[in-house]
Amino acid sequence: MQFGICGGPELAGLVEKAGYDYFEWSVGGYLKPREDETCFNQALEDVRKIGLPCPVVNVFIPADLKVTGPSVNREALESYGATACRRAHKAGVQVIVLGSGAARRIPDGFDRAQAWEQLLAFSRMLAPVAYAQGVTVAVEPLNRAECNVLNTVDECARLVRQVNHPAFRLLVDGYHFLRDGDSLDDILANRDLLVHVHVATIPNRLAPGMEPCALEPFFQTLVRSGYDGRVSIEGTLPTSASDLANSLALMKSWLVD
Repeated sequence: MQFGICGGPELAGLVEKAGYDYFEWSVGGYLKPREDETCFNQALEDVRKIGLPCPVVNVFIPADLKVTGPSVNREALESYGATACRRAHKAGVQVIVLGSGAARRIPDGFDRAQAWEQLLAFSRMLAPVAYAQGVTVAVEPLNRAECNVLNTVDECARLVRQVNHPAFRLLVDGYHFLRDGDSLDDILANRDLLVHVHVATIPNRLAPGMEPCALEPFFQTLVRSGYDGRVSIEGTLPTSASDLANSLALMKSWLVD
């Protein structure tokens, strides 16, 4: 596996010193789909100067660009997604994480079956756009306190299987997973869909080892699933390279079955 952290290029020096392989920035920070090419090219230049790769970006859809509910603007979503994917290709980004809880949240009183069809239509629109640019979209289960749809590995996997496209796949997140008591068996059942992993402790969303948290079974399940991709810490990071290095060593120690 490769290990990285979620954060901007200002953290890259610390992360590289601690022995990590990459950093994972945001779509808005790196690809800047709502800004002009000059702004994007500047961000691209800044990352290339660092030397540490950024092969994954997250926070795909902004909160005001709704995926469900009465205010969905399909044309705006398609334009935004196309720009993000085109720039991801230019930047060498391979995976875009689709968390975006505020964008996908089902409005109160809105029909859930209709919202599911909207999620499906959006995903089916997005997948071939991403595929054309060599990018994979990874849908992320979010805990129920942060969003009211696509909360479990099983529910997200169901969406992925209905979309049925190689550029639309699954992420699992140790923080959301443990917070809601999701099923390890569902990770194994959907191992063929898994393309990215996030991790942080509960309850305070820290780097592994920074508070007591039973993450070892989560990692052992990843090993049993055959997953050998990227794992990003997404949470509050320690400020010292030695603490970050300790988190990395701990995660690697759990990669046994």
